[in-house]
Amino acid sequence: MPGHPSARRRRTTERKGDVRERAILDTCEALLTHEGYDTMTVGDIAQGAGITRGALYFYFGSKQEVVTALVARTVEHLWERSRATAQTDEPRQAIAAAMQRTVELWNEHGPVIRTAIDLSLTVPEIGELWKHTADLFITAITAVLERAGIQAGAAPDQASAMARALCWMIERTFYHASQESHEKLQEASATCEHIWLTSAGLIT
Repeated sequence: MPGHPSARRRRTTERKGDVRERAILDTCEALLTHEGYDTMTVGDIAQGAGITRGALYFYFGSKQEVVTALVARTVEHLWERSRATAQTDEPRQAIAAAMQRTVELWNEHGPVIRTAIDLSLTVPEIGELWKHTADLFITAITAVLERAGIQAGAAPDQASAMARALCWMIERTFYHASQESHEKLQEASATCEHIWLTSAGLIT
C-alpha cells in the first residue's frame, strides 16, 4: 500500500541497504522453506532475524507485508533473466539459457516462487508483481519465437499467443516439479525446452 507508513519506511531503509531488513527477508525465506506460509508467524520471523516483534513492525506491518517484500526481491532476479533471454540472438541458445536460468531460480527460491503463485490471486500487491513478471517472460519468449521465424501477432498460431501459453505451461510445470526434487526440476526443464523448440519450429 503506497500510503502505508511502513511502506514509506521500507523505501527509506531499502535505499540505505538496511542490514536488518535483509535479515528479516532472509529469515522469511528460510521459514517458507522449512515451515510454509500458513505456519510461520511474525514472532518466528522476528526471532530468526534476531530482533523483537516491535522492531519488526517498524519495517513491516504484517507477515503478508514481509512476504510481499520478499517476493519483490525475488522477482527482480526473474526480471534480470527475462531481459537476458530477450537479448540473446540465436534462438536455440536463448531457449537453452532461459530454461537453465529457470532451473537455477527455482532451485534457489522455489518456496518463495510457489508462495507468490499461491498468493497472487488473493494478495493484490503480489498478484501485480507476478503478473508483471509473467508479462516480461511472455515478451522475452515472444522475441525468441519471432527470431526463430514465427509470425508476429496475437492469433493462435502467432508468436505472442504461443508465448503466453508457453509461459504459463512452464510456470505450472516447474511449480509441481519443485515440490518433488531437484531432479524433477531438471526433467521439467528438458520437457519444457523440447516443447518450446518444437513450437519455434527448431525441431520436428
